[in-house]
Amino acid sequence: MSSESSLSKAAPRPYSSYSSFQKGYIVFTAAGAGFFSSLSAQIYFPALNTLAEDLNVSASLINLTVTSYMIFQGIAPMFIGSFADQAGRRPAYIICFIIYIASNIGLALQDNYAALIVLRCLQSSGISSTVALSAATVADISTKEERGSSMGFVMAGNFMGPAIGPIIGGLLAQYLGWRSIFWFLTIASGVFLLPLLLFLPETARNVVGDGSSPAQPWNRPFIPCMLPPTRTAEKGPSSPPDDLDSCASDDASKKMQHKLRFPNPLHPLTVVFHPNSIIVLLVTGVIMGGNMTVLSSITEIYSEQYGLDMLQIGLCYITLGTGSIVASVVTGRLLDWNYKRMASHSAKDDTPEEQQKAKDAVSVEKARSMITIPLVVLGSLTVLAFGWVLNYGAPLPAPEVLLFFVGVGQTGGFISTSTLLVDLHTSQPAAATAANNMVRSFFSAGASAAIDPMLKAMGRGWAFTLVTFILLGTIPFLLLLCGIGRQKKDAVQDRT
Repeated sequence: MSSESSLSKAAPRPYSSYSSFQKGYIVFTAAGAGFFSSLSAQIYFPALNTLAEDLNVSASLINLTVTSYMIFQGIAPMFIGSFADQAGRRPAYIICFIIYIASNIGLALQDNYAALIVLRCLQSSGISSTVALSAATVADISTKEERGSSMGFVMAGNFMGPAIGPIIGGLLAQYLGWRSIFWFLTIASGVFLLPLLLFLPETARNVVGDGSSPAQPWNRPFIPCMLPPTRTAEKGPSSPPDDLDSCASDDASKKMQHKLRFPNPLHPLTVVFHPNSIIVLLVTGVIMGGNMTVLSSITEIYSEQYGLDMLQIGLCYITLGTGSIVASVVTGRLLDWNYKRMASHSAKDDTPEEQQKAKDAVSVEKARSMITIPLVVLGSLTVLAFGWVLNYGAPLPAPEVLLFFVGVGQTGGFISTSTLLVDLHTSQPAAATAANNMVRSFFSAGASAAIDPMLKAMGRGWAFTLVTFILLGTIPFLLLLCGIGRQKKDAVQDRT
């Protein structure tokens, strides 16, 4: 009895065996990988007119390269996400960057429209999957208590693209020509890939468990100084499950069966085929669609209303990007704070057993949605104000200030819903995030195609008013999500 009692009181193993420094390096690398995805989309915009002239094609055909990029941005992660959940994150990262670097070299050397559009699709297929991989990497090494901050940092890297991409693209296109944009991406991504090959460890829990089990020999860093000590012979209490999904992944990791199958692009859709996941995908898609209506309208409106050139317009994106970066950091901390606050209120005392029981009882849907709703309201109302200050011809500082808060609200809402989706599918986070990426890409593509006819038919004020009401229409779904989460927790408590 005494041995059983001492075993039950033994400190549980942590969710991840990586040290704080190692986790920081892994999250930093994930953020950098996601940064290239957004950078590649935004850095291209200032060169559109020059490309149309050099390749002797119309502006509508050049714009088709943007649309095709967004379509493949939604499709490609469906393959890579499924592959990453089977083989691991590290080989998926490497494949993505090899495809990306090769396509950038091709884009820098091509001189006809057919090659441009094919290579842009290939470029998108390679780098767009890193967003799903980054979210999956965070899920591998962090619990729900700390996942918000880690996701926020990763998304900060992703949203740096809109802040600096147009500026870099404008400078390169203006002074060195449009080919320099793709040479710049080739060099930058090659420099990033080198330390990834040397140091980044595998983190997928179905491959290495909590990080202490060895990965396949071909799936290890060239210089394994980032790997934690192996504990394959260690026995003792297992780490407390983050949720049922992570329990399943831990069981799978103990078997260490690294079976590879051809990636099923439909698998991510089956992973998220649950009412709460479908609501999260819908809300995320609407938020990112609303964000795209603002992003895609700035160039034409600012050039027409304020007479700005491409470089000046690129500088105007800084406020939106800065708001997005601020939201990435602040939202992550708010998500962690709210989850811990709800758990502490549920705990009856300070014993570890009671604290763990309180954490398990927290409805993660409600904890995340409580942060999402005010951010959606902020993003919606500032979009409304943005449309009407442009409608009445306000000076440039007015819409620029509003763009900062649009970035805070809409990016914060996106981070919150993306974190929730990972919380709901921690055993297959790459597949779930791939489905999320597909939905938001299709919503963004539809929104970018719809906003120009809306502006012409309704005017700036009323067009963005309609966008605002669509964004606010997500709030009832978020409230419903809170109810679904509460019912799920009640059902669990009833069974126990």
